[in-house]
Amino acid sequence: MRTTPITLVTVILIVGIFASVVSHAQSVIRINQVGFYPSAPKAAVILVKNCHSFSIIDSGGHIRFAGVLRVAPAQTFGDKAAYIADFSAFTKRGHFRLKLSNGESSGPFIISDQVNQQLGKAVIKAYYFQRASTSLPERFAGKWHRAEGHPDNQVLIHPSAASVERPAGIAISSPGGWYDAGDYNKYIVNSGITMGTMLALYEDFPDYMKGVKLNIPESGGAVPDLLQELLWNLRWMLTMQDPADGGVYHKLTNSSFDAMIMPDQAVKPRYVVQKSTAATLDFAAVMAQSARIFGKYHKQLPGLSDSCLKAAIGAWDWAEIHPAVIYRQNELNIKYQPGIVTGEYGDDFVNDERSWAASELYVTTQEPNYSNAVASDLDVSIPSWADVKMLGYYSILSNQSNLNAAPHHELFNKLTGNLIKLADSLVSAAHRNAYQTVMTAVKKNFIWGSNSVAANQAMALIKAYRITGSNKYLYCALSNLNYLLGQNATGYCYVTGFGYKSPLHPHHRLSVADGVAEPVPGLLVAGPNPGMQDHVHLASTVPDEAYIDDDRAYAVNEIAINWNAPLVYIINSINAIEHGKLNSGIEAKLVKHKHTIKRGSKIGIQKLIKS
Repeated sequence: MRTTPITLVTVILIVGIFASVVSHAQSVIRINQVGFYPSAPKAAVILVKNCHSFSIIDSGGHIRFAGVLRVAPAQTFGDKAAYIADFSAFTKRGHFRLKLSNGESSGPFIISDQVNQQLGKAVIKAYYFQRASTSLPERFAGKWHRAEGHPDNQVLIHPSAASVERPAGIAISSPGGWYDAGDYNKYIVNSGITMGTMLALYEDFPDYMKGVKLNIPESGGAVPDLLQELLWNLRWMLTMQDPADGGVYHKLTNSSFDAMIMPDQAVKPRYVVQKSTAATLDFAAVMAQSARIFGKYHKQLPGLSDSCLKAAIGAWDWAEIHPAVIYRQNELNIKYQPGIVTGEYGDDFVNDERSWAASELYVTTQEPNYSNAVASDLDVSIPSWADVKMLGYYSILSNQSNLNAAPHHELFNKLTGNLIKLADSLVSAAHRNAYQTVMTAVKKNFIWGSNSVAANQAMALIKAYRITGSNKYLYCALSNLNYLLGQNATGYCYVTGFGYKSPLHPHHRLSVADGVAEPVPGLLVAGPNPGMQDHVHLASTVPDEAYIDDDRAYAVNEIAINWNAPLVYIINSINAIEHGKLNSGIEAKLVKHKHTIKRGSKIGIQKLIKS
């Protein structure tokens, strides 16, 4: 097993708390295991009868708050009686536990204005650990350091992707990018929604994200760390476009999945496979979005913005000529060898990809021909890799002030109304289940990758909050974050490396094969899913209990870049919102009490900040 130098402070900070899983494995207390903002709602769900009260105790064992349990307004999906321990009125900062009157207590959590800062960094830093075509030095990766794997400088053109200019069997260079999930392949479709979601975070909260430091090799320059990490994947995506016609290869992949080995040991031939309309349109959307965001860094990244826009337009033009080239892996395997049996990301319906690409090109270029291609129904929904039009709607709404002079003003009003209706429907359903979260409102949310459903719901709610300023949307977004961090039927914090009961055995080759006991930190596992597509037995098929921490169980315990992305958005956007509130409060105090503070008096200002 590798060891971590005692001086590696930054990596240690983002790992979170690895505490004993055993002592809390059977706990009846379901609580956000990371913690709470002081002014936000705070509650735990208690799954025990004959217990009537609770207290919040500090690290010294002193009672700081006491309350009475109330019966939850609904039962759990498993028909368990539940009680609510509400301590929203408790706003003291510090380290605490929740203790029941029967003597049982939760693990530690914190109440702080910066409660999720390290978590926000860790879920972005997780992408650094997913980098292909590079070594990860100990300085940046800690005990998860590793050798380079998959240089991808000799990637073969698969027969399904052959063209006159690039016949089957010739090699192209396509290095970089992120490993998609628990496997070592790279997929344009899933990179699309992943990049779009995190680019939206930067576009919505640029000032805050400029200050988020990740300790990656590119840290310290004028380009923010989030954008530097995104560049690692963006530059790979650019290599996946055929320069001869603008079409984009569906994926870069082995013919079959690697064993549970480290990247440098995985040396099977790699291929780019058939161009597809879905991949090409996802690519066009990301490139158009990147063109306007990286355009603000012309000096540091000369030519990149122009290259992205050119690539986006080329991809759009290819898709207009080829509107329905669908990637169907089984059909291709009948025609071509070698057969490809890795993740398909097949999608028979590409109208949503076309709408997303049109939206991003419209926002970036303000050319009305693209706005005419935005889906006319403007029907909003929670996004997924197979349904991405909402990402385009988000971009239109976020850039409304920049598009005032452009045509089709009705886009804004209708999109705003539809988003608020969606958010209201999520809010109104939050109390249908004992766990009091948007995620647990209906059983149908518990699909493969259910945790990404929770995160994407929260993202929609934050978007609604940004438009309206209504706390009901922000608090319901926080309820889903509470769900992901421990207020759920399994009692797991679903992010590796955080909380006192988090997954130790994700389906993730890097975490399984590296010889390190703890998994790579900051990864959101798939979450409860009673489908058992992996044929691993689950102790319960109750929708929100259908989970097992087992590296064989990819249907509930795999990781994926598109699942982490909305978690990156919600944690960091809430951090930004809370940071803005805190700064506004400090500024108000400074104005109110400026006569008591001597100009330049650091001591006086620090006292005011702490008050």
